[in-house]
Amino acid sequence: MQAEKFMWDALRADEPESPARSRRLAALADRLPGRDVTERYIIGLRAWDATLRAEPASVALKHAERALEGGLTWADESRGFEVPVLVALLHLYADRPGRAEELFAAGTAEFEKQGWRGAHLAFAYTLIGYIRFRRGRLMEAEDFARAGLRLAERVGARTPALWYATGVMIEVLIARGRTDEAERVAREHDFGEPFPAAVTIPDCETVHAELLLATGRTKEAAEELAAVGRRLDPRGKRNPSSCTWQLHLAVAEAATSPAKALATAQEAVARARQYGAPSAIGQALRVTAEVSEPSERVKLLEESVDWLDQSPAAYELARSLVALGAALRRTERAGEAAEHLHRGLEAAQDCGADALVEVARAELAAAGLSPRALHPAATDTLTARERAAAEITVRDQDAALVLGVDAPTAARLLSAVYRKLGTDRAGLAQALANSGRTPRDPVGEG
Repeated sequence: MQAEKFMWDALRADEPESPARSRRLAALADRLPGRDVTERYIIGLRAWDATLRAEPASVALKHAERALEGGLTWADESRGFEVPVLVALLHLYADRPGRAEELFAAGTAEFEKQGWRGAHLAFAYTLIGYIRFRRGRLMEAEDFARAGLRLAERVGARTPALWYATGVMIEVLIARGRTDEAERVAREHDFGEPFPAAVTIPDCETVHAELLLATGRTKEAAEELAAVGRRLDPRGKRNPSSCTWQLHLAVAEAATSPAKALATAQEAVARARQYGAPSAIGQALRVTAEVSEPSERVKLLEESVDWLDQSPAAYELARSLVALGAALRRTERAGEAAEHLHRGLEAAQDCGADALVEVARAELAAAGLSPRALHPAATDTLTARERAAAEITVRDQDAALVLGVDAPTAARLLSAVYRKLGTDRAGLAQALANSGRTPRDPVGEG
């Protein structure tokens, strides 16, 4: 009964006593050994709650692995699939999207084996699309999101399955630079306020505001994002990795309230550092640079790139590289600007971020430079040097020293490793051991 109550409260959008519930949940879960599925569900909810509250990512991952040790089935009609989904998803926010995909692949196989091809499979494909989006694999993300959207349309209008599928589809289209199509998808599916009460995955709460920002409706976006913050903050949901409302709000505030925008962004950086995921820190630093004085931007963007190079978030890295190159060009440091812009252009192309590719090309042209010939899109296969760098790093040795290269070259080798394997440094050993297992593509759905 306690497990059911904790799950219900965790998924309620109107829970009045969230911090108190979190304390009770932690007190219970931390002493459970995970002997049966009920105990493992409680431990899994504890891991998800730690994620939302921006406890260090290592804490959430520790509890997630405890929950998974004895198994969490996705297709148990008496228990539902929510907790296994949340346990899988928290790996994404903690910069372990490769592990998240492994778990979703297993869960999707369970759904298909049971013949569950409605809301359950729609959620699975949608959230795999969301994982691919966060990894920066935008073309693959679009394929999965479309498959999820087709299935969700059969479930019914304004259902949670359709809400999430529409939201992820919109996010991917915005990232690819197709805002007109994103607006059309939103209109076709009545995506906007009032939001369904069953919104439980925090990042989905910001999607409509992101669309408003992308289409120049800044004031409306700011009002909507401030409302999201008023809902989430009192409930202790403070993680900018799982909900980016502060980052978007800072951008929306910048034109009319620059000091307020900077304070909002700096608070997001503090929360991201508390959580500790490199992608969250790097993204928050880039937004802080965007709303800071021009004299501060290069330093903030350099730190953003350093953090994102340690993460699997390819699209966020591409955005920071292009932003850093643009900032350097404006300070007449053309040589340094060229290096980052060329790298950002290649990363944006690999991601399928067409609009960002055009921004990078425009910046190179403004600097009097021509784009280099673009290489074919990267694959997940590690090169011999990348694998060597990864294995050396797992042994806690200095990859630059052992390979006889300079530190920036070693950092870029490892950056490619993290993006290809879908992990950060802390999860590298497990990701190397598990490399090669990914969900199948949603061929033939529709």
